[in-house]
Amino acid sequence: MNRRSILTSVAGLATTRCLSNTPGRMQAAVQIIQKQVDAGILESAVLHVRQGKDTLQQAFGKAGNADAIFLLASITKTMTATAVMVLADRSELRLSDLAMKFIPEFNEGARKQITIEQLLAHTSGLPDQLENNTELRSNHPPLSEFVRGAIRTPLLFAPGTKYHYQSMGILLAAEVVERITKTSLPDFLAKEVFTPLGMNHTTLGLGRFKLADTIRCQTEHAAPESGAGDPHAASWDWNSPYWRNLAAPWGGAHGSAADVARFLGSFMHPPGQVLREETARLMLQNHTPGLSARRGIGFALGPEGFGKDCSKQSFGHSGSTGTLAWADPATDTTCVILTSLPSRISAETILHPVSDVVAETR
Repeated sequence: MNRRSILTSVAGLATTRCLSNTPGRMQAAVQIIQKQVDAGILESAVLHVRQGKDTLQQAFGKAGNADAIFLLASITKTMTATAVMVLADRSELRLSDLAMKFIPEFNEGARKQITIEQLLAHTSGLPDQLENNTELRSNHPPLSEFVRGAIRTPLLFAPGTKYHYQSMGILLAAEVVERITKTSLPDFLAKEVFTPLGMNHTTLGLGRFKLADTIRCQTEHAAPESGAGDPHAASWDWNSPYWRNLAAPWGGAHGSAADVARFLGSFMHPPGQVLREETARLMLQNHTPGLSARRGIGFALGPEGFGKDCSKQSFGHSGSTGTLAWADPATDTTCVILTSLPSRISAETILHPVSDVVAETR
């Protein structure tokens, strides 16, 4: 079987292109996902793996086809960070700039010390979610209400002293983009990132898509901040029109696996359509030295959290809706796994086992 041969996969799956000269390894990755579908645990998924010039792409369950559109959850953060860095490339901001330079009211106490870099690297001291997150979402406010809350919310620690994963820092970074450009972040991303990269199935919020065009999240297993399956949260959970249209810059993007792979590939082999090569490389450097996690600008840095054999050069992000996307320049590999099963369940049963198989170097 040659390097670019065709492999007929396990029973019930369509014929798919085999990746590399190790069809057994890729078939094993497919079987991990299909097992969960067959057991009635997983409703929908798409796997997209590229290594060098070869690609495997497979849809599962109700996904229907490999272009199925999923709620990407926190993979969105990498896209928001990229929007910020587009402005850095244009010298309209610097990572060392204080956030209050662009959000003047963000100036009480230690807030005046917070930099753009700290917002994007999770070292600002802001919390992940606001204390009244559930109340806010249940009342269906516009995103501006979350911005006002993030500007006022107490800091958890002095800026730059600790790492603490936080969506509210990403939200304020998005607010900086909107104030500088006087353009909504969904429109800015569409024009400056998604269109140049050919990401035709990706939007922040629903955009031109209808809710029915996207994959349903299995919200009965949702994270606490997203309703945890409580039927009273149905009007604001991951499947609600409210949440899908909100365009939360920390978790509201929709996209296909191939689009996410294309996005990661633009950092592996920067073509210059969106960012200068040195800017793309800067985003993948460790901006949290000496702290409890290795973070780039918007990206998590490997090898932890990706495949067990991933190198220290690997980068990517996961999402609580059941998504994981990573790339490893050492092996020229990108792996995108989009599922409908929240990561509280799928992380240990699908996302990490599949990543381990894909990243295996032995």
